[in-house]
Amino acid sequence: MKIAIIIIRSLLGLLFLYTSISFFLHLSPEAETTGNFKAFNVGLMASTYLMPLAKSLEFLCGLSFITGRYVTLANLIILPVTLNILLINFFLTPENLPIALFVFFGNIFLIFSHWENYKSVFAAK
Repeated sequence: MKIAIIIIRSLLGLLFLYTSISFFLHLSPEAETTGNFKAFNVGLMASTYLMPLAKSLEFLCGLSFITGRYVTLANLIILPVTLNILLINFFLTPENLPIALFVFFGNIFLIFSHWENYKSVFAAK
């Protein structure tokens, strides 16, 4: 089980680091968008703060996953981002759904693998 945790954590960390660094340094060309996803993407870019915020969180959580430090906190911070990745791909770009499923369920897997760290949050006092 420890090997699976390390593999999933490392893959998610590398993916988050790659996408965030690529966003900030403009390493890869923007994919051509059409239809509803294009309108959604234009709205995201028009907000001017949302994409840099999400990519900054991805960068910090990616570093956390790669180094293995603060993974419990990083799992919670990145959960809303992975949920949005899943829902955006489910409704707007279903061709990218396999990657979105991996990211979301990988995050859920890491949360459950560190469940002992979260138990006190849900304990009745």
